[in-house]
Amino acid sequence: MSTVKFTEDHEWVLIDGDVATIGITNYAQEQLGDVVFVELPEVGREVAKGDEAAVVESVKAASEVYAPVTGEIVEINDALDETPAKVNEDAQGAGWFVKMKLSNTGELEELMDEAAYNTFTAGLD
Repeated sequence: MSTVKFTEDHEWVLIDGDVATIGITNYAQEQLGDVVFVELPEVGREVAKGDEAAVVESVKAASEVYAPVTGEIVEINDALDETPAKVNEDAQGAGWFVKMKLSNTGELEELMDEAAYNTFTAGLD
């Protein structure tokens, strides 16, 4: 069974076993506007929670995407090289950024569930 968690930095984390798929939320992509470039890390790189894991450039700004958990990058979404607009089209699906093998599943407890994230973002507008 998979579970989706969220961060206050507007990343989503789909947990499936010990692998987490990570991207930015619909809220984040709406705030960024049209995404024109995504810089992804190399497969095999170890990242700690809070480290920069990717960079997103849009027509409005460039933003860092921080790793919401600690682990090893095991896969990147190569499709974003050719079509970064996938982030706008399906941020919480085909627009995922990286897959990480989790090294500390306890960090997942610090993330929000969907209801808590929706309440969090409602307070931002």
